[in-house]
Amino acid sequence: MDFNQLKQELFDYCEEINVQKVGIASTDTFDTLKQRLVTQQAFNYQSGFEKGTVEERTTPTKLLPKAQSIISIALAYPSKMKDAPKSKKGDRRGIFARASWGKDYHDVLREKLNLIGEFLEEKVEGAQFKAMVDTGELHDRAVAERAGIGFVGKNCNLITDEYGSWVYLGELITNIPFEPDEPIEEGCGDCNICVDKCPTGALVQGGQLNASRCIAYQTLTKDFLPDEYRTKIGNRIYGCDTCQVVCPKNKGVDFHLHPEMEPDPELAKPKLEPLLTISNREFKEQFGYMSGSWRGKKPIQRNAIIALAHYKEVESVDTLIHLMKKDPRPVIRGTAAWAIGKIGREDAKQVLEKAKLHEQDEDVLVEIDKGLDFLKVHTTT
Repeated sequence: MDFNQLKQELFDYCEEINVQKVGIASTDTFDTLKQRLVTQQAFNYQSGFEKGTVEERTTPTKLLPKAQSIISIALAYPSKMKDAPKSKKGDRRGIFARASWGKDYHDVLREKLNLIGEFLEEKVEGAQFKAMVDTGELHDRAVAERAGIGFVGKNCNLITDEYGSWVYLGELITNIPFEPDEPIEEGCGDCNICVDKCPTGALVQGGQLNASRCIAYQTLTKDFLPDEYRTKIGNRIYGCDTCQVVCPKNKGVDFHLHPEMEPDPELAKPKLEPLLTISNREFKEQFGYMSGSWRGKKPIQRNAIIALAHYKEVESVDTLIHLMKKDPRPVIRGTAAWAIGKIGREDAKQVLEKAKLHEQDEDVLVEIDKGLDFLKVHTTT
């Protein structure tokens, strides 16, 4: 079989099914990535969401023993929201990161990869595949970089010439011996804007991320948010786009090529207060198709409370008081108490002191005291 011809047919087919970029990577061990992952482990820079061992994440043949090449694809997603609603006093809104706008990108990419697999199965007898999107063992960005899709920038995102870093990535390990493409040598040069602008210093150096300090990671956690991040989170309720927004390579880049990726403004930038009392069923019905829903409603609600405190939204205090008194989850009760003190309505001191008499959870009591400490500051300044 002429695999060069098949490769061209594959690329043509990818264009037909609306894949923006496709490239081929070799199945050699990702040695540079391996060293970086070892360093991450040594410094405890991992998020805990990574799948597989270092060997599995850097050795494709560990995942498909007869692997001979890796097909890497990229789909461009929007960076700007049309008709975005305004956040205003008495009607404050949060924001989901762009990677959660529209239909869950994992599903969109898997559909494309499945189509590619079916296409090649018709062409090659005995074809084998293993598809991965984000949650697989392989490092999507390292594969895409090797395949010539783009280069990994100092913000740890893959950056393409045409679409900036606003791309979703996926790959298909296969036993078909496609000729690899050439990696792109372009880089960030002297630009260090993303490192300088990271809200928490999570980009410890260009291309090295301390995932546990990243706002995007912190919005996913389910426990109390550490105090140092509460002042940084702003109105983010899922994810963080700062290191992409400030990147010069993304200036003016905004593509709307996939209708299923278009955000519903009321969901991508939702009203905060209704999130505080939404039921599990309502949350799944409204947000379940978005990638930002995968951790459930609890982190979203906690982040929404912090966002209301960020806005000092007095109109929401009655709802926060109800949560502090009635919610069965200590994280929500405690965060609500903290927010009541942060907002500082006239009756806040009385409300918090009364709650302190009835609260049994030690962690919640600590948060009540934090709220009361805010009020002491208010009265002395």
